[in-house]
Parts: sequence; structure tokens; C-alpha cells
Amino acid sequence: MKKGDLGIDLGTASLLVFQKGKDIVIDEPSVIAIDSRNGKIIAIGSQAKDMIGKTPKDIKAVRPIRDGVIADYTVIEQALKELVSRTRTKLSFSRPAVIVGVPAKVTSVERRAVVEASAAAGASKVYLVLEPVAAAMGAGLNIFDSVGNMVVDIGGGTSDIAVISLGGIVVSRSMRAAGDGMDEAIIKYVKRKYKFLIGSSTAEEIKVKIGKAFPTLESYELEVKGRDALNGLPGNIRITSDDVLEAISQILQELVLNLRQILEETPPEIAADIIDTGIVLTGGGSLIRGLPDLIVQETGISTILSEDARTCVVKGLGELMEDDKKLIRVSINHNR
Repeated sequence: MKKGDLGIDLGTASLLVFQKGKDIVIDEPSVIAIDSRNGKIIAIGSQAKDMIGKTPKDIKAVRPIRDGVIADYTVIEQALKELVSRTRTKLSFSRPAVIVGVPAKVTSVERRAVVEASAAAGASKVYLVLEPVAAAMGAGLNIFDSVGNMVVDIGGGTSDIAVISLGGIVVSRSMRAAGDGMDEAIIKYVKRKYKFLIGSSTAEEIKVKIGKAFPTLESYELEVKGRDALNGLPGNIRITSDDVLEAISQILQELVLNLRQILEETPPEIAADIIDTGIVLTGGGSLIRGLPDLIVQETGISTILSEDARTCVVKGLGELMEDDKKLIRVSINHNR
């Protein structure tokens, strides 16, 4: 691949773009504001996210990626065109090759939608790479070795658990127990316990600032704004870390259950490797405090939170740009 080519992580929570020769050049929330009268994009990223819940009738702020896959083909095509155009200079006339990260359980229909949207956005070639594979590379694992590795990539819409060896996935599972699910659980919990209404942005703030996944960790408090569900008036309440743990406990249990099941399905030789190498956590959803402690308690296997976990997928895509042979080997839409 040549200088200027792109690696794109189309996340449910974030849109990240890696440009060869420059590193990460775009890191924006996966939100797009659209004028419903003509279908044109008004804003992408942080500016669009700030509009959620505040737009007039003719403007809607949407998340075009749901559960890790394209929910609105037309919108994501426009968004990709905008992202590609942001990376191009006035002297750049060539169309970039693009590597896109996709969930482990992506369907053939979803693959085709990503390829067509990328091509329509100006890509000369499109390579699809499974997100757990890219995340493992971005976390610094040698996935082409014969030693098995386990990666748990917790994104906004999906969590992918994968056991990887010799450049391929041996066994994997994709589930919706992820960051957005935690936010929804917090909204429902606050409404049920405190009779208080908060939005998704506030729930995410609560999760990030005071959330915890392990009961013995210290509990913090956060004052949040919202609306009283009984009288309809704006107000403030205080939420604790213990509240967050109780709210997301079912999602954590589902994650651990799937993790244990994957370990049970893993061939004995590779399972032995994982005991030595440990479990590696990637993705923004893995940043919740105490998650490694919970997994160690439930599995008995050492668990490591990767450095800069939120950007592991896109950094892995960037690594693949440096070796065409490895890229072809892990790409799921090109012949080996």
C-alpha cells in the first residue's frame, strides 16, 4: 500500500481513520446530523453529537452504525466521502486504497454494503479485516505466530471475543453486550430507582467517569442533570459507582458467560497458550474500571487492558498497511 492510503474503523461509538504516513488523522464520535428536507449531511462527529436531543424537526442526529454494522447505507456512504475528502490534500489526485475493520460475525450482505459504500466514497481498492484480528495487532500481539492469543474487543455496539493463532480466528463469538448496552442499562436503572430521566450522552458520561465492574473497588459519586419523571421539571441527582455496577451487572454477566464458553470451545493446545499469554482487552468498552479484575476472578486467567484500548483496531489496520502479504492473508474479501 502507498502513502496516503487509509485504515477506517467504522465503530458504533467512534469513527477513526489512520492514514499511511501520518498515523490517526480522524477521531470523531460516530454521529451524523442530516437535513431531512434534502438528505444532506450538516455535521459529522463531535459537532453532530452535541446536537443529539436538541435538533429542530427538520434536522436529525443519527448513528449510522448500529451493533457494529451499517444501519443506513446512504448516510454512511456520505460520511465515508466526507472522511476520505478530509484526508486529501489539494495536490492529491489518486484514489486511496482503504482497509475497513468489520465485526467477527459480519454477514455477506453486510460485507458487500461496506465494500460498496467505500468504493462509492472514492476508494480504489477495499480490504475488509475482522476487528478482533486488527485489535490484536494494534495491541501488540504477534497473531501470525503459532502461539494462541485471546482478544476481547468491547466496542459501542458489539463485543467480539476471538481466539487467534497463525493469522486466523480459531473460535469467536460476537454479542451485543457492549458499551451502548451499558448506557441503555444505566438510563433504565436511573429511571427505575430515582424516577429520573437522563439521555444517552449523560449515561455515557456516568459510565466513563465513575463506572466500575468489580464490587470491591471504591465507589465515587457524580452529580448529573436531567428531568424528574414525576413532575416533569429539570433537576439534579447524584449517582454512585455502585449504582452503575448494579445497572450493568447483567451485561457483565453475559460477557463473562460468553468468554467462558469460548474458552470451553478452544482446542486444548491453544487453551494452554492462553493460560500463559493471558486475555487481552481492547475497545472503548473495556475501559470501565475493574473489568480485568472481574475476568480474572471468573476465569482464573491473567487479563491485561491494552494500551490505548480505544484505538487498537485502527492502529492494527495501520500496521497492516506496512506489509501487503499480511494484509492479503487476513483480508476476508480477497483471495490469499
